[in-house]
Amino acid sequence: MLSLSYHSLFFGMHFQVPQFIEVEDKIFGPLTLKQFLYLIGGGAVVFLLYVIFPFFIFIILAIPTAALSVALAFYKMHGKPFIKILENGFNYLTKSKIYIWKKTEAKRSPEKKTETPQIKTQAKTPALTKEKLTDLAWSLDIKKEIKKNDE
Repeated sequence: MLSLSYHSLFFGMHFQVPQFIEVEDKIFGPLTLKQFLYLIGGGAVVFLLYVIFPFFIFIILAIPTAALSVALAFYKMHGKPFIKILENGFNYLTKSKIYIWKKTEAKRSPEKKTETPQIKTQAKTPALTKEKLTDLAWSLDIKKEIKKNDE
């Protein structure tokens, strides 16, 4: 009885599996929470620049700030958010570079060179006799016939 109720308790339930888990929820109208925060943060910085600086300097500083805020909120490069591109660029500039597959030569300590007589050896090539040539021709003919029959 216990195993029956256990089975119906756990295996009889149906759960709905969420789909589209990569898509963020739209919280503020058509904007996600991150997009909303980037735009509010950029707007706050632009407002502070307006209050602190004269109009000409405000324009010079506000345009790049607003552009960065909009890029952080909406721009994607190769499917990646702009904040990841900035993070990767910053890490590239600040962290040490790791080179893989860079060949380095080992430093050798100077040793006394002893002259050893070098013997020149010539690689032996097998002699091609008439029997070997006949066997080779026969095996090639057999393989050619097998290929013809397969096709």
